[in-house]
Amino acid sequence: MNSKALDFSIVIPTYNRPERLANCLAAIAQQDYAPELFEVIVVDDGSPTSLEGVVQPFYDRLQLTLLRQDNAGPAHARNAGAARARGRFLVFTDDDCTPATTWLSALAVACNAHPQSLIGGQTLNALPNNLYSTASQLLIDYLYHYYNQAATTATFFASNNFAMPTEPFRAVGGFDTRFPLAAGEDREFCDRWRYHGYDLVYAPTAQIYHAHHLDLVRFWRQHFNYGRGAFCFHQIRAQRTTQSIRVEPLTFYLRLLTFPFVRADWPTVFPLAGLLLLSQVANVAGFFWERSRSQSLPPHPFVVDSGN
Repeated sequence: MNSKALDFSIVIPTYNRPERLANCLAAIAQQDYAPELFEVIVVDDGSPTSLEGVVQPFYDRLQLTLLRQDNAGPAHARNAGAARARGRFLVFTDDDCTPATTWLSALAVACNAHPQSLIGGQTLNALPNNLYSTASQLLIDYLYHYYNQAATTATFFASNNFAMPTEPFRAVGGFDTRFPLAAGEDREFCDRWRYHGYDLVYAPTAQIYHAHHLDLVRFWRQHFNYGRGAFCFHQIRAQRTTQSIRVEPLTFYLRLLTFPFVRADWPTVFPLAGLLLLSQVANVAGFFWERSRSQSLPPHPFVVDSGN
């Protein structure tokens, strides 16, 4: 084991996507950051076949640990990786992401400038020719624009590209494992992080490329699940703050539907606006489906499903 103090522990939850995981690790191995200053912890969330053959070529290029758990969801997997971390800062990304070569260097600048803050980087679409993937990324861009209008008073970052000091992460309890899917647990963590008095800071130079392959069915399922996660988030937040469940105002949705006219290329504006509308229909359907489901279950209903 390398005795030198580590700056970062990069935690990657993964489930049954060996080729994407290999691409992610290859990008991390090409960072312009000294490899002796960071480690990588891959947490296999119960994949049906071993990932040892995927990670083995990277053992001589990275300080790499492979953990395996029974399938329990990405929140469990991230917490398991964080429990083994030795770095001063935790960094989370996903197996379908490829960081830019300057990713860790940019995070280091932001983390050293704001050592008690959660740092969120910028996610870029790796599949610009896929209209569904482009629409999904456009939605994330809108959420960052809406929730993070000032870089140092941000309120939400996605867990495929953020970092924070290790000890405060553990002190606030890590990710809430009651969420049913890979949807909403990062939003809840950001909200709880702020509830405990810590800040979120945007670092747009810390960039990753997200290759989320979508078609119409997968697009609908993704945003339906986001709606389920949104209900879980609002219910947990209401319990913590003793307030009733509150959702975004109508202006949030009106601005979302006009966002493509500001950000997208003209030939794709109307198709993207239509897909954003569809995403919100799916989101609302998922929200009310999860609400109905939770009312038929005993207290603390957020049981983790399989899949990432």
